Amino acid sequence: MKKTFLTTVFLISIVAFSNLQAQETDTTKGPNFPKLDTSPMDMVLYRDLSDEEVMRVIYSRPQKRDREIFGKLVPYGEVWRTGANEATEITFYKDMQISGKTIEEGTYTLYTIPKENEWTIILNNSTHSWGAYEYSEKEDYVRIDVPVRNSDFTIENFSMAMERAEDGSGVNLLMGWADKYVKVPFSPVQ
Repeated sequence: MKKTFLTTVFLISIVAFSNLQAQETDTTKGPNFPKLDTSPMDMVLYRDLSDEEVMRVIYSRPQKRDREIFGKLVPYGEVWRTGANEATEITFYKDMQISGKTIEEGTYTLYTIPKENEWTIILNNSTHSWGAYEYSEKEDYVRIDVPVRNSDFTIENFSMAMERAEDGSGVNLLMGWADKYVKVPFSPVQ
């Protein structure tokens, strides 16, 4: 009797489990996709006048959601992943310059150190990292400081854009959130 009872419970469990799995993968209801990330991944790409790819940035876009951003959520004077989730990656498809330093073609992690009046922009050799937890100054390839600018409107999601430099010879990477943004100038190797 005890053996029959255990066998019955076992069979009922298997049937119940298989029904549960069937409900999760029921194609008549559509696939079970996850919800949109609250800090979705995005990409900006810059092409030169001949339509060749010059550089690309892959980053995640956290939301402001009525929070105080710089100095609170993103502390001043600390290394920031420059977005959310994985650290931001920047890829150069050809050698470029920043502040007189040549940046060789390749992929780097883009970290920043926000301060009230300027940001330190860091291109770091270590890639594929989560946040800034694995950041090591020893892996820095280049560092420059750029001034903080005030935005005329609130930038709800952390955002990046690229614009052709005023003199037409390079590209500015714009990064902004809340009511602040910075402009990072890159130019072709001369």
